[in-house]
Amino acid sequence: MKVPSAIPAQRPVPDDRYKWTALTNTTAAVFMSALDGSIVLISLPAIFRGIHLDPLAPGNIAYLLWMIMGYRLVQAVLVATVGRLGDMYGRVKIYNSGFAVFTFASILLSFDPFDGGHAAMWLIGWRVAQAVGGSMLTANSAAILTDAFPKEQRGFALGINQVAALGGMFIGLVAGGLLAAWDWRAVFWVNVPVGVFFTVWAYRTLREAGPRGGGRIDWWGNITFAVGLSAVLIAVTFGLQPYGGHTMGWTNPLVDVLIIGGLLLLAAFVCIERRVSAPMIDLSLFRSRAFTFGNLAGLAVSIGRGGLQFVLVIWLQGIWLPVHGYSYEDTPLWAGIFMLPLTAGFLAAGPVCGYLSDRLGSRWLATGGALLFGGSFIGLMLVPIDFSYWIFAVLIAVNGIASGMFASPNSSSIMGSVPAHLRGVASGMRATFQNSGTAISIGVFFSLMIAGLAGTLPHSLATGLQDQGVSPAVATQVANLPPVSSLFAAQLGVNPIAYLLRPSGTLAHLSAAQQHTLTGGEFFPHLISGPFHSGLVIVFAFGAALALLAALASLLRSAGSRRKTRSRHTTADDADQRPAPSA
Repeated sequence: MKVPSAIPAQRPVPDDRYKWTALTNTTAAVFMSALDGSIVLISLPAIFRGIHLDPLAPGNIAYLLWMIMGYRLVQAVLVATVGRLGDMYGRVKIYNSGFAVFTFASILLSFDPFDGGHAAMWLIGWRVAQAVGGSMLTANSAAILTDAFPKEQRGFALGINQVAALGGMFIGLVAGGLLAAWDWRAVFWVNVPVGVFFTVWAYRTLREAGPRGGGRIDWWGNITFAVGLSAVLIAVTFGLQPYGGHTMGWTNPLVDVLIIGGLLLLAAFVCIERRVSAPMIDLSLFRSRAFTFGNLAGLAVSIGRGGLQFVLVIWLQGIWLPVHGYSYEDTPLWAGIFMLPLTAGFLAAGPVCGYLSDRLGSRWLATGGALLFGGSFIGLMLVPIDFSYWIFAVLIAVNGIASGMFASPNSSSIMGSVPAHLRGVASGMRATFQNSGTAISIGVFFSLMIAGLAGTLPHSLATGLQDQGVSPAVATQVANLPPVSSLFAAQLGVNPIAYLLRPSGTLAHLSAAQQHTLTGGEFFPHLISGPFHSGLVIVFAFGAALALLAALASLLRSAGSRRKTRSRHTTADDADQRPAPSA
């Protein structure tokens, strides 16, 4: 009997119920993961008070920096690797495991059994584990959505997902302040019920909807990439710490060794990937202009966005809020509240622009968003230190709208330019560029800010202290301390002048009026306003330059890049339409 040939497989009809399930679950996952990247930034004062540790004491600043940087560093390093593992063994399998790891680490973070330095090490260690789980979530979420949604709806779905990821960063600033005001452990408790529910739901409902590539793990590629990128990002962390007689650690030989060694390992990684049969990252993806320029634009915007967030927190907590009558202890909470327009702008623009990118294309929306992003930096550069809040609110809302205009179309363009069997690693690479930018941004913007302060702050501080009765010797000694101490003190909700003068016992020998002036809400802000504005001009000019580079890169992505990609790869949609073999 003649056996008829099999009918060519057609693209499956999208399962409406499943695609919305996938969107809801992955959106919750990336929101939680991003939330934890920023929630600690505002909660640090309460956390360190809770574990009875002074993070600004000599030898303790490393705890502070690793609480800020460690989570981002681990996510930047791991997302590409776990994205590749998703392509090999199943994106849903890796994603579900990530939810379980993230939730388990959150539980242990909220039960820190130690005190002091040991407590800080416990928190840093489990934050690293939490970041591993978060990497598994963020690296595969976009790929799961791309598998689940048809081509004409991907921009909307990825836009919602991207909005959740970046919205989590912004909302974390407010949530951290609110939760820490109740109990510092609540910062970690908040993940537990959500994590348990969505972990169980993910295991019960998500399914593999895309192809799996199988293959072997590229051990040398993974090792050189992970160690190389880690070395560069660790060097940035050490560069922020004072070294010798310098205000920063960029002259530290260890920093030079880490940067040079890290870059050499990343160069070796590229050579390895071009020669192995089953590479961790298919470098041919970078032949696609949409993929390459989309990721470069995303990196530039990520550096600008992360640095802006960090600088705004210091600006509000160290200067504007104390001048307007808020105590230093309350500034972490109110800084998050006063930055709400930034969050609102992003949440409003992200889904709309994702929807529009499905109909109008990604290129011009993303380019316009990057240009508007740069314009908001220029506007902030022109705002006085003691600004009118409504002007400030409009400018940061514009910045949030610009981020939403850029993020959703850019993600859609990147994910739509790759073949179906490489969606996991493509999603991981996109997240690597984004997380690396966020980690680098703190080092770059903080270094630029310190450079702006170092030239004028010592003289202003010494003069101001002597005018209030502080002896010239003590005033000179305090003025010559690294500016990092003043800025981190303000960020931690501590009166910088009271903190800097405490070791010398000077305050006890001054009159009540002088003590009140020095430790009041206006002395330090007025003293630092001039030098701080010099630093702001530098960092905002750099942010505007990054936005311009992002706009240029976004514009250079070819409208025909997807057609060119088809000539070299089987695209995401073609892969679902391959004819089945004859029976």
